[in-house]
Amino acid sequence: QVQLVESGGGLVQPGGSLRLSCAVSGFTWDYAVIGWFRQAPGKEREGVSCFRNGDGTTVYADSVKGRFTISRDNARNTVYLQMNNLKFEDTGVYYCATAVRCLTRGPRTIVSGPNTYWGQGTQVTVSS
Repeated sequence: QVQLVESGGGLVQPGGSLRLSCAVSGFTWDYAVIGWFRQAPGKEREGVSCFRNGDGTTVYADSVKGRFTISRDNARNTVYLQMNNLKFEDTGVYYCATAVRCLTRGPRTIVSGPNTYWGQGTQVTVSS
């Protein structure tokens, strides 16, 4: 059974940092494709970052490039999203997911689909 469990969300001031974690189980880690998505109130869910464990490719949405870093701990089957210099517009529920498309080119590079597995989400609020 595929499981993804996020943690690490919270309330932070603009310019602050948070690190989200996603513990994964139930699928083959070596070739996993993992993505982070977020959904702000009243907006559609959007891809933030992803990586392909098989070839080490990482992708970031333009809105977070230079501020967010995706990483993983292969020994713990855990994915992290380090978020620095947070902005008001980063507020939302953050989800990790697998069975996503993680592409290096094209109009949409971090894409979920009908077979995507989702975690329960963790709230990130950036507020002064």
